[in-house]
Amino acid sequence: MTSRLLRSPLALAVFAASTLSHADEVALTPVTVEADFRQTDVQQIPEAVTVVGSDDISARSAEHLEQVLSFAPNVNYSSGASRGRFYQIRGIGERSQFIDPVNPSVGLVIDGIDMTGLGGAATLFDIKQVEVLRGPQGTRFGANALAGMINIRSNNPTKETEGYLSARAGNYDSYGLGGAVSGSLSDTAQGRIAVHGYQSDGYIDNTFLDRDDTNNIDEIVARGKLAFQVSDDTDIGLTYLYADIDNGYDAFSLDNTRETLSDDPGTDAQETHALALSLDTQLNSAAVLQSEITSSRSDIEYSYDEDWSYVGIAPGWEYSVFDQYLREYERNTADIRLLSGTDGRLFGNSTDWVVGLYAMQRSEDLTRNKTGKAQYQSELDAASFAAYGELSLNLGEMLRFIAGTRVENWTNEFSDSNGLDDKTDETLVAAKLTAEALITYDHLAYLSLARGYKAGGVNSEPALDSALRTFDAEINHSIEVGLKSSMLENSLKTRIAAFYIDRKDQQIKNSFTYMEDGAPQFKDYIGNTKNGKNYGFELESDWDITERLNWALSYGYLITEIGEYTYESEYYGVFVQDGRQQAHAPQYSAATALTYGLTDALSVRLETEAKDEYYFSDSHDLKSEAYVLWHARVAYAQPAYEVALYGRNLTDRDYEVRGFGFGNDPRDGYSSYGHYQYGEPLTYGVEGKFYF
Repeated sequence: MTSRLLRSPLALAVFAASTLSHADEVALTPVTVEADFRQTDVQQIPEAVTVVGSDDISARSAEHLEQVLSFAPNVNYSSGASRGRFYQIRGIGERSQFIDPVNPSVGLVIDGIDMTGLGGAATLFDIKQVEVLRGPQGTRFGANALAGMINIRSNNPTKETEGYLSARAGNYDSYGLGGAVSGSLSDTAQGRIAVHGYQSDGYIDNTFLDRDDTNNIDEIVARGKLAFQVSDDTDIGLTYLYADIDNGYDAFSLDNTRETLSDDPGTDAQETHALALSLDTQLNSAAVLQSEITSSRSDIEYSYDEDWSYVGIAPGWEYSVFDQYLREYERNTADIRLLSGTDGRLFGNSTDWVVGLYAMQRSEDLTRNKTGKAQYQSELDAASFAAYGELSLNLGEMLRFIAGTRVENWTNEFSDSNGLDDKTDETLVAAKLTAEALITYDHLAYLSLARGYKAGGVNSEPALDSALRTFDAEINHSIEVGLKSSMLENSLKTRIAAFYIDRKDQQIKNSFTYMEDGAPQFKDYIGNTKNGKNYGFELESDWDITERLNWALSYGYLITEIGEYTYESEYYGVFVQDGRQQAHAPQYSAATALTYGLTDALSVRLETEAKDEYYFSDSHDLKSEAYVLWHARVAYAQPAYEVALYGRNLTDRDYEVRGFGFGNDPRDGYSSYGHYQYGEPLTYGVEGKFYF
């Protein structure tokens, strides 16, 4: 372990920083966490939060959420699609979805709209910031935030007329074009429109079809926002989001290369229409009313060539199967809350309060078409109703206690074409107690105890015993201690957190795996283990070393253990995984960046990110390899325009983002073990913005 740490970005960055001069007097701009009830500065909120601002998004030349997640320590993602769709925070989170519905552990919210499990829409054009809240967020966000929440906020309408055009071109025939315009529609109304398209041939060559675009990217996202000042005390906001994702999916190679042999490549497509309506009104000096109503509909196609090959590759051994999942999602939410105003504080004006009600309706209809099988259909109707509240007690200027709770009733009704008709009905409770203390005006320490939950559900596999038909809710209890500091006359800001999570009835994905007609078959279901454990620490810092030189760093260290768990398969035999590291939970993760302004207009940025090896699944022992990636960007900026050259993964390192622990190559009788999907290779290009 020591040698790996010495090769990590932490050691490299510390070495670099040790050669630099003392800090000049600089002031850093406060960064606000909008997912907090009262939109608090990231340095003042008593929990582990990473905010990736628009400057960081531009500096990474990022198109999608997965390309900036390394800024947040102990955060990972799972691909198994054209983009990262599922996320893990502190080792907790789902990795895939096939037949069964998924109750996610990590929520994804875009402009107030719940897009959990629909990560294809998490593009980053005209985005103000990405917030990653780590640890149970049940008191604020409920069952979708057992491990944490990712909150994406786009730029708001402005009163002054402004806008820009953006374009880029790069290798793999990649290019993007977009624009945004914002301004006043009247004295009391503003609007903003942003539209962006991005296309790429992708990073796969299909040698059988002689094509280089079977894993292509083709994405269009449009967003419209309106802001109304109805009166001096009342604001209304309206957001419309449209996403048209029409990507290919042909990522797995029999030879574990970027050359595939599929004769029927798949699709990873998503079309989303979504609306959000918000109201913020000062009722009087004692109370503020906030409400948000959202509605979204998404049509999804996820399909793939299951055999990853072609007819005739190995006569007598081969099979040919195409698998297609067509899903229709509908989600409607309403969140209404009251917050204390200046004259509404309790207990001698010492205690702020929040009370709220939340309702959610979600439907998910699946049609599965698989070669040689009867069409399968299922319907899920989920509903949630919650009441929540929070008290914040100030004991003088230096000490504060925060107590929050949420009570949520969650129901699942599931039916399918195999005749299954079942439901679950649970009442779940989340709570959080936090003590924070200003050690000095530059150092904030906090200690929090939290209880989070994720709802149970219904397994669809007809061969399961009745005892496994449903699975229980997972309950997590966590403790977190942290220190947030501003030093060197505000030029250096640091955030340190240590945590321990006890996972009761940990939900874990199991599989029946067996051979049928010469091919491996998989029957998935979700079960519960006894207590799992996740613990570690995190470090983040942002240092303006001089007026021209900035050093940013994040580092996470994570230990995880599965509870008592035995996995049995006709194909694999019996695995006893008790105490093993959990899947998609690397022991260390790190990222660091040095940005230097050569002149007022010309800047250079060098970044590196690293991740330890990790298991791909809890039901087999296939692992990724540890890796280090390097990125760079040179930018020239003027008030009217900006141009930049960028490169990501400069050493063209192959690294795995998904893996399956089975044999799928008929040429060797399916005896080889382990197949991988690789992340982004060396990419480079030029990009520019013109402002008006």
